[in-house]
Amino acid sequence: MGFLLVLLAFWLPGAVFGAAAGLRGWTLAAGAPLLTFGIVALGIPVLGGLGIRWDVVSVAGWTAVLTVVAFALGLVVRRIRRDAPGPEAAAKGKAGEHLLIGAGVLAGMAVGAVATLRGIRTPGNVNQDFDAPFHANLVRWIAEHGDARPATVGTIANLPDEHHYFYPDTYHALLALLVGHGGLDVVSIVNLASLAVVLAFPLGVAALCRVWGMPAIGAAAAAVAASCFTAFPYDLMWHGPVWPYAAGVALVPALLTLGRLLLVPRGIAGPVTIAVGVAGLAGLHTSVVFVALVYFVLLLGALVVKLEVIDWRAAWPSIAATAVLAVLFGLPQVLPSLYNAGGVTSAEWPTVASVTEAVGQTVTFSPMAGFPQWWIGVPALIGVVLLVRHRRLVWIAAGYVVFGGLYAATASLDNRLVSLVSGPFYNDYYRIAALLPLIGAVAFGEFAFSAATWSAARLRKWSPKLRAAPLVALTVLALVIGAGSRGGYVGLNTVHVNVGYRGFPALSDGERTALGWLGQHTVPGERVMNDRADGSVWMYALEGLRPVEWTFYGADPGTDAAYLSVFLNDLDRYPKVRRTLTALGVRYVFVGSGTATPNLRNSVGLAGLDRTPGFRQVFRNADAAVYRIEGAVAPGSGPGDGQ
Repeated sequence: MGFLLVLLAFWLPGAVFGAAAGLRGWTLAAGAPLLTFGIVALGIPVLGGLGIRWDVVSVAGWTAVLTVVAFALGLVVRRIRRDAPGPEAAAKGKAGEHLLIGAGVLAGMAVGAVATLRGIRTPGNVNQDFDAPFHANLVRWIAEHGDARPATVGTIANLPDEHHYFYPDTYHALLALLVGHGGLDVVSIVNLASLAVVLAFPLGVAALCRVWGMPAIGAAAAAVAASCFTAFPYDLMWHGPVWPYAAGVALVPALLTLGRLLLVPRGIAGPVTIAVGVAGLAGLHTSVVFVALVYFVLLLGALVVKLEVIDWRAAWPSIAATAVLAVLFGLPQVLPSLYNAGGVTSAEWPTVASVTEAVGQTVTFSPMAGFPQWWIGVPALIGVVLLVRHRRLVWIAAGYVVFGGLYAATASLDNRLVSLVSGPFYNDYYRIAALLPLIGAVAFGEFAFSAATWSAARLRKWSPKLRAAPLVALTVLALVIGAGSRGGYVGLNTVHVNVGYRGFPALSDGERTALGWLGQHTVPGERVMNDRADGSVWMYALEGLRPVEWTFYGADPGTDAAYLSVFLNDLDRYPKVRRTLTALGVRYVFVGSGTATPNLRNSVGLAGLDRTPGFRQVFRNADAAVYRIEGAVAPGSGPGDGQ
């Protein structure tokens, strides 16, 4: 039931809006989650600015308003002008072809779902990597406060007084609507949402291939291959995890599918849905907009050199309207990110490969891998050549040069130019590596179709009635699901997903038990002193407890949190320590075990509390201890209360 609600949240709003705007078929199916995030991104500032609480009812109402406007506008435009049939009509085929594509999508979804679920193990399993508690805390914060505007969430980033704080929170705003419904808690929601992202990717790839002219056989094969590359989505489930960015990358194929409407206009469908889709990508993660921009520039180049066919006279009004609306809808999502642009572009990661190694990883579509994924990487490489040779989706193949080159440079070179170009991606080779599987999947589809038709032509000499479809089905089965890839690389990808849930761990079962005890002994408005290095930064997402230290990064120097992290165990020496604790409403101290990373140091101020006057141990197990500060009272209590 819970996962069904997550799927409905991802697909239903966008499907209703997209249908009203004129989308149909595979374009609607793939574009629905992208449009959902676009609706959410546009709704956050509007509802927040009007003082309307962010909840299921208000978001449903906002979706209804946009849907009615889209339907009415489409009706007016259809009466004024008649366009050529949309990409769905161009891609219209026999029922058997759609069934074949559907089978490929379902197979790709199954491969992705198995690898993801085996890696997560249970929906309630906590991701142990560095950014996971921030994302989970943000989901709960929006759900409890009913305001999804980024400027209102600085508290959970240890910046309570920063009113210009920005982090793209469209992803979290959608998930916040699910908190408390269908038995879903925050941890289950973020885990199941990552599975929904995995399912969206092969669907988007199949739709992209189909509407841009790839035969059904190739689209089906591409959908299966999309779920086999380790670099995406599986590496992003432990590296960070960067869930919002992963969602954006997964939905890039959907936006490129909508891009077909630029060449074959269909009323308002192109301008409106592409613009809303751009808002969705920008709201998920600003850096994904750069990815979309690169692809659209490459598409423009393909149009200029006539690698794609377009009637400029018929298409230019739609293209112009799309550009204007995309700027109007996308710019408000992008501009606030300038607040943190310096922090993003200044991020530094050490090089991890020589130039030769990085190029080799790119060639085999196996970035950041210890061993090449030969069974899909080599066919994909051949497929890139075939795409160019067949003049099909050449602009996607060109993306291989752009993003592949960017990955190789970022992973192996350390200079200002590379830092500048990779800056929008935090100079992070994992994020750039995640862009290659889209190209690899499309190229694999072209290879599978070409190999099957070539083989069928040779075999047809023996049997004139032989068709390519059965042969390609066997080809895909052998290459992707066969023994060589060990079941679509499910085993390998399961291990990569599980890295994030195995950890050191930052948060153990014993610590969760201790946090549960704290949840029963605190009152609203109370804060808990904690160590930034252990798993206690999860306490808000898990129990609704407000920590003093919200993230593994720790509070900024000069803040109360930073002061206590150093001087807490000097309670009996420095009166300022008690004054600060009282001002923050702190009565309990949580001390856990383990750290988020091996080089992360525990706060010196929380060491030796069992030997420090003024602290009384009230709970302990093998992994955690809870101390009560003597003389402290619960917020709102009088002297002597709360002891």
